[in-house]
Amino acid sequence: MPLPSYLTGIALSPVSVPLWDGPAPHSRGTADVDTPRLYAYLPEKTGQPTPAIVILPGGGYGFLAYEHEGIHEAEWFRQQGIAAFVLFYRLPVDGYRHPVPLLDAQRALRLVRSRAAEWNIDPAKIAVMGFSAGGHLASTLATHFDAGDAKAADAVDRQSCRPDFAALIYAVISFREGVAHGGSRLNLLGPDPDPALVTNLCNDEQVTPQTPPTVLVHSVNDEPVPIENSRRMLAALQKAGVPGELQEYPDGGHGFGFGPKQTNAPKGWLERSVAWLQTQGFKI
Repeated sequence: MPLPSYLTGIALSPVSVPLWDGPAPHSRGTADVDTPRLYAYLPEKTGQPTPAIVILPGGGYGFLAYEHEGIHEAEWFRQQGIAAFVLFYRLPVDGYRHPVPLLDAQRALRLVRSRAAEWNIDPAKIAVMGFSAGGHLASTLATHFDAGDAKAADAVDRQSCRPDFAALIYAVISFREGVAHGGSRLNLLGPDPDPALVTNLCNDEQVTPQTPPTVLVHSVNDEPVPIENSRRMLAALQKAGVPGELQEYPDGGHGFGFGPKQTNAPKGWLERSVAWLQTQGFKI
């Protein structure tokens, strides 16, 4: 999954960072699809450490919509002085069903936190942003995390994988019938998943007081992923006493993303969602 040449110019200049030095856990080979990695968009260093955000593109767990749900957002963050990372996680269509995408997302958070000093990042201000199925993965990360293994030989694995903030954009949250995006659930879990696993990955049902402050963005007229997903997540956050906000837009449909070609995107959604995160401390 290399970036296309027209997206790798001087203006973007991402740095590719593999999640593991050697083969990733559960690896089926050495091709691009077997090699999870981050594309790093680092602002010029200043005296003050910057917040960071790890971006998870959507695509129904079948592909990665990494242009309008990844690199365009990352470049915008870089221009704001915030370090941004686009995660190319492994996909079920390439033989990597649950829990592999989650393992990749957890490793990405640990890796960014472990290299905070090198990248001039504040390790206590690392957010995750996910779109659609990437939003499901982001919400899974925000509800299924650990503090790291202090005894691990790998220094990265000693780091916490808990994001400090979450932004869930037209996210798949629930796998319940009538609410779930069926294609995402089928790709991630297969045709006959264990009911207990389905419950475990209905992330509105896994919210605790330790879930990070979360902003949700959704269009009312989103048909593939009903806005009920975000409404359920907001209700769960409120019940747990976790700061949360749902920014609803009447139009936009599904997959509006961000970038010059995204004419259906609600105006200012990215700026507005980040402004809310800043009220929670996601700022320089």
